[in-house]
Amino acid sequence: MHASPLSPSASPSARLDAALDGLAVTFRGMTARPDETNCECHWGSDEDLALLKTPDVTLYPDLLDRTWRAIDWTDCGAVLRRVLPQLSRALVAGRVDAWSGLHEVGRSFTIAGWTRWPADHAAPVREFLEAWWLHTLTDPRPAVPAHEVLALVAEASGTLTPWLATWEALDSPRATEHLAEAADQWEYDPLGDELPWSGWHDEEAMCAELTAWLVRHAAGRLRAHGAPEELLHRIRLLGVTGAARWEDPHWPGHRY
Repeated sequence: MHASPLSPSASPSARLDAALDGLAVTFRGMTARPDETNCECHWGSDEDLALLKTPDVTLYPDLLDRTWRAIDWTDCGAVLRRVLPQLSRALVAGRVDAWSGLHEVGRSFTIAGWTRWPADHAAPVREFLEAWWLHTLTDPRPAVPAHEVLALVAEASGTLTPWLATWEALDSPRATEHLAEAADQWEYDPLGDELPWSGWHDEEAMCAELTAWLVRHAAGRLRAHGAPEELLHRIRLLGVTGAARWEDPHWPGHRY
């Protein structure tokens, strides 16, 4: 059962609200498996575990945090379905504090195997990720920066391609401002041929795709936006290989 579909003209905010409602409806009543266990010393108490086996009870923030972080559940998919209605709203509100970045949350989606769930479970998750990404790019002050949301959705889905395509299609001042902020945040790692987050999938391929996209698409867009020359040079250097990159007069002097 899903929320009613929106018209194509629905605003990104309305689409996101509907996607959050869709998760709540779809996963209402879900619980962890009755025989699910975890280490009392490292994860939490029997009382905490019992809450995961009780449907629709709001988890206190630390329990929610420990639950999505854990990767050693017997049935990670059932656990994620149990917490998704609450976790999704916490993510959108910026209330999830990942240690090294929100790619960690995306990794938990991958471990749960959501893309292999039945269509009536997988579709609302995909709609949530797409709606949140679109909303982020069109919001002047999103609770979570675009570069963090991109890392999460890329890790959750195992691909950058559709998310970068959405960003490219949104040729608006707000989306471009988010691109400038992201490019500034990312400039160190790609210049060392590394992905700006710790990837669960093929980091080398993702880094190559992100780098190529920045060179092909972001440079011209940011130049028209009035981005600083220093940032534009660093994007240009992503398209330069070998010694020519390190010997370029605009090389920032990073050490790897």
